[in-house]
Amino acid sequence: MRIAVVHSFYSNKSPSGENIVVAAQVAALAAAGFEVRLIGVRTDELAQSPLYPILTAKNVISGGGASPLKELSDFRPDIVHVHNLFPNYSTQWLTQWNGPIVATLHNFRPVCASGILFRGSDTCTLCPDLGSHHAVLNGCYRGSRIASIPLAIRNRNGVNGDKLLARADKLILLSERSKRMYSDAGLSLEKVRIIPNFVDGDEFMPDSRPGKDWIYLGRLTKEKGIEALIQHWPDDKTLRVFGDGPLISIAADQAKPNIIFEGRVSRGEIPAILADSQGLVFPSLCAEGAVPLTYVEALAAGRPVVAFSGNGAADDIDQSGSGETFSQWPDLAVALNKVESRHQVYTNRAYDHYRETFTNERWVGGISSLYSDVLDRR
Repeated sequence: MRIAVVHSFYSNKSPSGENIVVAAQVAALAAAGFEVRLIGVRTDELAQSPLYPILTAKNVISGGGASPLKELSDFRPDIVHVHNLFPNYSTQWLTQWNGPIVATLHNFRPVCASGILFRGSDTCTLCPDLGSHHAVLNGCYRGSRIASIPLAIRNRNGVNGDKLLARADKLILLSERSKRMYSDAGLSLEKVRIIPNFVDGDEFMPDSRPGKDWIYLGRLTKEKGIEALIQHWPDDKTLRVFGDGPLISIAADQAKPNIIFEGRVSRGEIPAILADSQGLVFPSLCAEGAVPLTYVEALAAGRPVVAFSGNGAADDIDQSGSGETFSQWPDLAVALNKVESRHQVYTNRAYDHYRETFTNERWVGGISSLYSDVLDRR
């Protein structure tokens, strides 16, 4: 089976889990025997043009931009799998391509200018509920009202006006929470299937002896909950913070002596960091469009996770028992102590859940079934 994967790569100036997921899926498809071709454009290359911001804004409004049609015609895939078209790919080619199209929705961009349905310190659904002009009023895209205008225009008809959602034969969502939120925004679930992302477990060390410290892995931004985590971290435990972001200075100024900032790390360092930890803390305040990759990596390493309620990781923990969740910040210490008191039990649950749900083989089986269903319907 020939699969063409279409993806507009986000800039490397900010780490993108989506870029990582796409590359991993392409490699997994190839290893499973699919004939796969990645067709992509890269923001880092296009942004070298001084006119890039103006042209991109125009394309987002009009649906213009680069087209993969020539490469698709040359490759002649059985299925086109779209991950991301924003902001560099056109949507006009979608009606010109006659073959089956599958799309993965990694975020909430079709109904939210920022893509995360989060504003201030809480979930925000103003745009899908009351109109996309709220993105402009609140400067939701990159903190700019002007930069938010193209997305507000594009999203003015919500999910019903999104050309990719309308054209795709099947839509892949990455978590039950994402499914609920898209349904609330008006998306018909007839074409939807949930296939969570995977992590290749070969590089992780679930049998290694755990360390004593808890870790945070991720961007230091408001929606990730880093400020609240630092403010409420208990005095009797050590937290090692791995990552960078706009809140690094504020977070460091507020931190207690038992909170250590380690800076940004490469993906190759993550297995060893997890192996040397007692577990992962996931304090995200936003819903997360997927079961988060960092959370899945912790499971692959056999490390329990403590998560703030209301995000994809916490939802999965509540179902699997792979850690503990808390809904009020004063309860963070309670959750940490509970995991520490029965650490081996939580460790076993975490790794067992990874093997049952988030392996390469599980993902390949799920996506193969979906591809076959799409071709059978055609």
